[in-house]
Amino acid sequence: MQDKKNGLTYADAGVDIDAGNLMVEKIKPLVRATQRPGADGEIGGFGGLFDLKAAGFTDPVLVAANDGVGTKLKIAIEAGKHDTIGIDLVAMCVNDLVVQGAEPLFFLDYFATGKLDPEQGVDIVKGIADGCRQAGCALIGGETAEMPGMYRQGDYDLAGFAVGAAERGQLLPTDDISEGDVLLGLASSGVHSNGFSLVRRIVEASGLGWGEKAPFAEGKTLGEALLEPTRIYVRSILKAIRSTHGIKALAHITGGGFRDNIPRVLPKDFSAELDLESIDVPPVFSWLAKIGDVAPEEMMRTFNCGIGMVIVVASGQAAQVAAVLQEAGESVTPIGRIVPRRDTGVIYRGAIGL
Repeated sequence: MQDKKNGLTYADAGVDIDAGNLMVEKIKPLVRATQRPGADGEIGGFGGLFDLKAAGFTDPVLVAANDGVGTKLKIAIEAGKHDTIGIDLVAMCVNDLVVQGAEPLFFLDYFATGKLDPEQGVDIVKGIADGCRQAGCALIGGETAEMPGMYRQGDYDLAGFAVGAAERGQLLPTDDISEGDVLLGLASSGVHSNGFSLVRRIVEASGLGWGEKAPFAEGKTLGEALLEPTRIYVRSILKAIRSTHGIKALAHITGGGFRDNIPRVLPKDFSAELDLESIDVPPVFSWLAKIGDVAPEEMMRTFNCGIGMVIVVASGQAAQVAAVLQEAGESVTPIGRIVPRRDTGVIYRGAIGL
């Protein structure tokens, strides 16, 4: 009697375990480069380890955040550029930690795709490792999921998870925010990682391809310019918090813009009064507004419009805090002040320069 034909394998179903193992081996040096006090293990175990005592904490409160990159991923996929999108993934998580006064400690990623391409996966993890180094946190683990039938050819998705800590009693916002406090704005690096469903509609209307010259960024293609990574503010802000003790609150300007994000860190009896004419709006936003015929209010509700982080600081310490941030490489602009509560949590003065 003849032997039966060999049965189906996992590889026949579209999942290549060997490709996943190859990717793990290729990314191990990238992961090692993110090691920091508290995290010095190898990836490949069933869970990542972190030693809070070795990191120097005495009585810490843990702070956790998770996020993705949204449809900015579609531009990375269509432009064939995958080596910076991981920076965005880290940035969206760690910037949310530092606004609470927490130091990012470790990061984990989730990478899902229909068909695993190890080289593409390595490029993505390169960006994640780069973002972790910028933020001073360790990449201690992650998950790569190959799921045929869930994603179209070439598509993938990313999610990130970050954990940080602050000593008890040092979390932000503080309880002494008051009338007259100054609002400092830290410049963004561009669109960051919000509003890309609208960005892609505008690009479609423009008729431009990702490989064509960007009308708003000299020497870059449209894809390169729009994939400019989200700025990571962690090191500069932690330096300002620790050296001045003058920061009362921080707001990460993501989806919802100024109007939705700043009130999240203010007491209910105060509003933020913004001088819109003080904001230096990068050319990318002016181009998006013009080509898409997007109203200024909609632009400010969807995009950061040039300000990626807003800081609340006592008026007497504003110059000191700004100086520390500038020395750390940030572009700092006074953009408003805290006033008694009015109809809304954010009051606009003047017009945004789109």
